[in-house]
Amino acid sequence: MTHPLTPDLRDALARELSDGALRDPSDSYLSEPRGTWAGVAGAVVAPRDTDEVARVVRFAGAHGIAVVPWGGGTGLVGGQLMEQGDPILLSLERMRKVRGIWPDENVAVVEAGAILADVQAAARDADRLFPLSLASEGTARIGGLLATNAGGVNVLRYGNARDLCLGIEAVLPTGEVFHGLKRLRKDNTGYDLRNLLIGAEGTLGIITAAALRLFPIPARQGTAMMVVESPRAALSLLGQAQALGGVSAFELISGQGLRFLAETGLPVKQPFADVPDWCVLIDLGLGARDDPAEVLETLFTQAFEAGLVSDGVIASSEAQRQELWAVRETIPEANKRIGAIVSNDISLPLSEIPGFLDACAPRLRAVTDLRINAFGHLGDGNLHYNLFPPEGHAKADYKAMAGDLRRIVDDAVAERGGSFSAEHGVGRLKVAELERYGDPAKLQAMRAIKAALDPKGILNPGAVLKA
Repeated sequence: MTHPLTPDLRDALARELSDGALRDPSDSYLSEPRGTWAGVAGAVVAPRDTDEVARVVRFAGAHGIAVVPWGGGTGLVGGQLMEQGDPILLSLERMRKVRGIWPDENVAVVEAGAILADVQAAARDADRLFPLSLASEGTARIGGLLATNAGGVNVLRYGNARDLCLGIEAVLPTGEVFHGLKRLRKDNTGYDLRNLLIGAEGTLGIITAAALRLFPIPARQGTAMMVVESPRAALSLLGQAQALGGVSAFELISGQGLRFLAETGLPVKQPFADVPDWCVLIDLGLGARDDPAEVLETLFTQAFEAGLVSDGVIASSEAQRQELWAVRETIPEANKRIGAIVSNDISLPLSEIPGFLDACAPRLRAVTDLRINAFGHLGDGNLHYNLFPPEGHAKADYKAMAGDLRRIVDDAVAERGGSFSAEHGVGRLKVAELERYGDPAKLQAMRAIKAALDPKGILNPGAVLKA
């Protein structure tokens, strides 16, 4: 059990810190993007370097005070918020340096507070690509992205955040610094603490810097949106696209998502005159000798002859390419404006996705009338399966049944060997789901690891595992 940060302890903490590090809590630190709940904090601390992070953690350990790591505040499962208690909220926002880029090695070393978009820009300046890409990249920070093992639209080709990290520097619950910031592709020297801390959501250590993998920038890029007959047809199209090569992203979009864009009046150009039931967004990255438009035209022709697609748009310029991507990237904002009853971040084996979509909707509609917007990263099996009230109703009308609806979805996912959390993490929102669906042996090992590394339970208590 942790203790509150009393005024006397707050004064003592201030003496440990540099000027400007100790701050009063404000709404910007204590809210989350969906507005679902608010957090609490006795103080916000924004260290200037790793040594100062270590001093804060040692102080917290000595006095039994909880520490909640805070990156960009963009997490969607409450991992960055405590609803009760009086914790120290530790923000990495001042630690934003790019410590170095080695283009010949395809490596960049950056601090945990670096904003993803800034890391992407630094890589481009070195004629390299950092491929992690997601909607919150203008505010999300590298430490939080690694702590949650973030995904995004390019996982199909480049992998999750875990796959893009060669080494990390982190402060452990004892206040000791783990100096694992190596630029090595191979390092077989015992337990992989890097991968243990990545995805642990700040419960086992606070990531302060990372060595990231970079890639050559594709010489030519191409984008198309194609109308598919069904999700099953979309999977067949994915196989044909991969056979042709160069697929970076393959996104499934439902007609409900397109209708939400129109309903909310967001300034997005609809790609088709008549809204299809299903379509896919395909992004290619190819070499200088390849013509993306020709590859996409070949793909469309093959798929049309096979009865998989019925219409399509191939971008003929970068502006058109951005217009197509804007459709996909604006759907989450439309969802937010409509107001979801339940938002599900799920993953399934690819071949199970059509069966899940066919089976889950009738189960839900047997309980209540609702609208379903299923969309997401079909190429890696990750769907955002979100439930909305019918037109003329508000999500508040369905608050009492939200838990039951979520359970229906999670049960249907578990039956097909999937996961209730694909890329957003567990946080505090899904702790009960982990207890319900998690493998017992894995949970026992996780609890043992937490107790061994953080015996006082000070790092992000209540996140991932029950406090």
